[in-house]
Amino acid sequence: MYKLIDGREISAAVKNNIADQVAQLAQKGITTGLAVIIVGDDPASKVYVGSKKRACAELGIKSEEYALPADTTQEQLLDIIAQLNMRSDINGILCQLPLPKHIDEKTVIDAILPSKDVDAFHPVNVGRIMIGDFDFLPCTPAGIMEMLKYSQIDVEGKHCVVIGRSNIVGKPMAMLMLHKNATVTICHSKTQNLAEICRQADILVAAVGRAKFVTADMVKDGAVVIDVGMNRPDGKLCGDVDFDSVAEKCSAITPVPGGVGPMTIAMLMQNTLTAAKRQNNI
Repeated sequence: MYKLIDGREISAAVKNNIADQVAQLAQKGITTGLAVIIVGDDPASKVYVGSKKRACAELGIKSEEYALPADTTQEQLLDIIAQLNMRSDINGILCQLPLPKHIDEKTVIDAILPSKDVDAFHPVNVGRIMIGDFDFLPCTPAGIMEMLKYSQIDVEGKHCVVIGRSNIVGKPMAMLMLHKNATVTICHSKTQNLAEICRQADILVAAVGRAKFVTADMVKDGAVVIDVGMNRPDGKLCGDVDFDSVAEKCSAITPVPGGVGPMTIAMLMQNTLTAAKRQNNI
């Protein structure tokens, strides 16, 4: 019988701790603040931004939303970021991706101060993750590590296979596993014998962006399976893992929805709190 790794339960515990610390800062006269910028009207982005605003309100974090029209110029966006960089009451700045095609994402990410980069996308923060000396971690990989820790699943010495090599999930996920003394294999669209490699995994992380891509024949008995996918092939949310066929082979598995998703938001709040403490020398 598999164990369901409940992201809602774990994120609630994480957020309770964050709320306590935000309240302690407030007693010292320190406001914890997050600015979220969204350009255009991408439906998924609007949903994510709404979730972030609700989480801020729940935890006592001040949030400011900058909802900009799709024809906003790169210069206008960079000007807003420059102003937010200078504000002491804004500890974290998040620019929701994807951006419209006429705006260069790299230029925008580079413009956010590393000390306020709560997505951990800035090259300085990426480099610090590589060497293991970081203040912020990308929210989804950080959430996964927290789930494993909470569920008392030890990573050390395990073979962890990550399907996907994105800068947001796949690559930093591999680094965090490596820092915890796992042996890591990263798979991607050009990987040969993918199913065979996945069957070797003690911990399998699916972050490929294809609905029900991981099937039972790709998972060994007793594996831990982490599903990062957020797909809506027929309007209904499902993950990268074919849960119904895979779950019975696992020792533990995350569901979609209610798995990794809530943890991503919780870790964004954690990064915002960390930023507030660092900026106030706490």
